[in-house]
Amino acid sequence: MATFLRGSFQISERRACRVLQLQRSVYYYRHRRDPQTELRVRLRDLAAARVRYGYERLHTLLRREGWQINHKRVYRLYHEEGLSLRLKTKKKRISQRRVPLSRPAAPNECWSMDFVHDRLADGRPFRLLTLVDNFSRVSPAIECDSSFNGQRVVAVQEGLKASGLPQTIKVDNGTEIYVNARRLGSSAWREARV
Repeated sequence: MATFLRGSFQISERRACRVLQLQRSVYYYRHRRDPQTELRVRLRDLAAARVRYGYERLHTLLRREGWQINHKRVYRLYHEEGLSLRLKTKKKRISQRRVPLSRPAAPNECWSMDFVHDRLADGRPFRLLTLVDNFSRVSPAIECDSSFNGQRVVAVQEGLKASGLPQTIKVDNGTEIYVNARRLGSSAWREARV
């Protein structure tokens, strides 16, 4: 930074160091650390011979060969030499053949159901159980409470029987709906995974 100031504003070293509040001895300091070229070469050779070894296993091999070094130095040199392992990411495989979603042709043919979470101004959480008709985008029921159990979800569904239930209800694979509705064995709940 002091060199930048000197070049940009044509000022002396003393003034640049004074502006940066930097001692001149710090400005002139050059580290005398050993570059450790022999250790770097040996580390590169070991890493080339054993490609899947990380720095910890290479450190063990170096210690067995008689190098008196700790793991932190091996870690630093390992990264400076660019020997870090490139971990392969697992490809997401499709477990089932995907079927295009059918679009509903009339109201009350298909509904979607899910939970929505939020917090009040004082920090207390609340949840909304939302049911939406996929054709008309009208919501036949929205229930709000601090928590829902399976009986409460079934009670909301039972309350909608008078107005008519859909042919299918689509839910996500969340445990709130899927597990509780199956455990209760309600005949009207027909889960279709999205």
